[in-house]
Amino acid sequence: MDSNLARRIAFAAVAIPLAVLVVWVGGWPLALLVATIAVLGTGEIFDLARHHGIEALRPPGFAVAALIPLVWYLAQVNPDAARFVAAWSAYLVPALVIILLALALALRPATERPLGAIAVTLFAVGYAGLLPAFLVPIRHGAWPGRSWGGTVLVFFPLVVVWVCDTAAMFGGRLVGGAKLAPSISPGKTRSGGIAGLIGGTLVAPLFALLVFPWVGIELSVVTACAMALGFSVIGQVGDLAESLLKREAGVKDSSSLIPGHGGVLDRLDSLYFVIPVAAAWYQLAGLL
Repeated sequence: MDSNLARRIAFAAVAIPLAVLVVWVGGWPLALLVATIAVLGTGEIFDLARHHGIEALRPPGFAVAALIPLVWYLAQVNPDAARFVAAWSAYLVPALVIILLALALALRPATERPLGAIAVTLFAVGYAGLLPAFLVPIRHGAWPGRSWGGTVLVFFPLVVVWVCDTAAMFGGRLVGGAKLAPSISPGKTRSGGIAGLIGGTLVAPLFALLVFPWVGIELSVVTACAMALGFSVIGQVGDLAESLLKREAGVKDSSSLIPGHGGVLDRLDSLYFVIPVAAAWYQLAGLL
């Protein structure tokens, strides 16, 4: 067996059961896990920017990325916190911009690219901090801790994306053909992209007919298939978007943190786009 594949399997054998357990428990363990993921992903964005000589404002960036899922969870379970967040959320982004600009004024002379530092810090927090934080309202929007219903809502888009990625990889290898985005990710083919859409969509009937009814969620096969197809399309766009960032930085992986997988951005690239879309779709379907 290929050593890289062996590392991937070994990591998955440990990580997947732990992920299921943490999502099922929910609460602060899940919020802390998402905060950790946010900080690690933010750091990888900062490292990509460093290849271009841009040094982000790391401490405030890490702090805000970690706080987003923690505050969001607190707002989910505490009515006073929810009212506070609702009342002041419109002021948070302007406040962050002002704080970062003031820090750049104090810490970054014009020769050290202060505009780039501010822009990278804001982007990293929004991309790697805010987007995965939507896991918190998916899990706790309508379900308490230690609940299979909330767990299933979290894992439906995750499983769709994982199957889509796997089907795309094997479909591309078997069929080959024209490249999907040769200047961004030369290994991806259009045939693989189509295989990914088919594979991801085929997950939906299994959830709609077996998994959702088991936890008391009513979702038709047609709606589930539409969701899965949308997740598959958006996930592939998210994958290419992260590849674009690495291509600009001239690196293969965002880091070497995860054995056989690269970094957090490499592992969650599709999900960064899919998780917020799933939250919005669930909201429209009345599931949150």
